[in-house]
Amino acid sequence: MSSEHASITSFRGDLTRRGGAGDVVILPDSAHTAALAAAALGCEVGAIANSLLFDGDGEPVLILTSGAHRVDTAAVAARIGVARLRRADPDFVRQHTGQVIGGVSPIDHPAPIRTWIDPWLRRHEVVWAAAGHPAAVFSTSYDELVAMTGAVEVEVE
Repeated sequence: MSSEHASITSFRGDLTRRGGAGDVVILPDSAHTAALAAAALGCEVGAIANSLLFDGDGEPVLILTSGAHRVDTAAVAARIGVARLRRADPDFVRQHTGQVIGGVSPIDHPAPIRTWIDPWLRRHEVVWAAAGHPAAVFSTSYDELVAMTGAVEVEVE
């Protein structure tokens, strides 16, 4: 019997179904912030792709942003055509992603979520994102993230 958390196992299955080629890495401690993940992986914080779920007029909106950036919610709301973009509460995140804050991955959600991506992530050959659990991450590339998520570029700052 596997001791891997069910959310990581589920993520691995979806990654394979979507043709993802990256490695899933289980970190010794939770890496629920970009800074913690970057320190654990020995990479720049900008190479961490945060999967941030927002409430956009009652609908889930996923922003994949570089760990080096903060999302300007007013500016992004205007750019993506919603009246208001608010940080989602833990129940909203769990309902729409099946995952917990700090471990939200770009994929493996119960239903498709409209997704946008920070073009800054293009600057990194290898990008790291959460793999469905706060202590799990996976390696990918900007192009692979776009292909797996259908994300559209948006300036986040």
